[in-house]
Amino acid sequence: MNMNMQNLNNAKGKTILRFVLCVLPIAIIGGYFTGIYILEHSTSEVTAQILAQIKSPTALYMLTTLQSMIYTIIASVAGYFLADRIGLLKPFAFKKDILKKTVPVIILFGILFTADYFVIGPFIPEVAAYYERGISAAYFIASLTYGGVVEEILMRWFLMSLLAWILVLIFARKTEKTELPDWIFIAANITAALLFAAGHLPATMAFFGRISPLILVRCFVLNGGFALIFGRFYRKYGIQYAMLAHFGLHLISKLILLAVI
Repeated sequence: MNMNMQNLNNAKGKTILRFVLCVLPIAIIGGYFTGIYILEHSTSEVTAQILAQIKSPTALYMLTTLQSMIYTIIASVAGYFLADRIGLLKPFAFKKDILKKTVPVIILFGILFTADYFVIGPFIPEVAAYYERGISAAYFIASLTYGGVVEEILMRWFLMSLLAWILVLIFARKTEKTELPDWIFIAANITAALLFAAGHLPATMAFFGRISPLILVRCFVLNGGFALIFGRFYRKYGIQYAMLAHFGLHLISKLILLAVI
């Protein structure tokens, strides 16, 4: 019995290590280019404040890279154990039949995301001006790597799983993880999506220089709305499909915008 338990723990340890080694290079790239993106797209006042505290762009890039690495490692390990406890742990692999169902949806979401420029932009001058600066290489890479991978590890793999686990402890402690009620995962998904949207408010202030009611609604609808879909993909298919959806949304939308701006 002890030998079987040890073998199981060893297998879990190897699985976690492989997962971390898989996503860590992406986190490093994402953290570095996020630092560049912050300086490129912040207002001049915010940029001056950042550089007054951190002293140099290079120091900022090192800081954002280090933060991305640390967050990814911690959230990857904790998220694995949490997902396992609540029945959300699935093999980290892509299946052809699931891809056939999810890829068309992801392409559609990527197209819909461009409404931020085409539909919302005319009503919010700061949004139009933000996109008219162009999509830099740093913006493009940071969106795909930090946005598509790191944010999903933090917000779905870790936070959504943590919220669901807390609800299980309170309301369904004695329930088997394969029989947990749907409302627990729905509540965890909605809460994680709202927190994800709220987490974009500091960046929104930095990039636009203000928060108006319309900008606030835009932040929660765009970020929170799509986050609900990412959470649904995570629960139904696995974290890799949430990553794929987030990655694909940015890829499709940025390619469209590059073609028209």
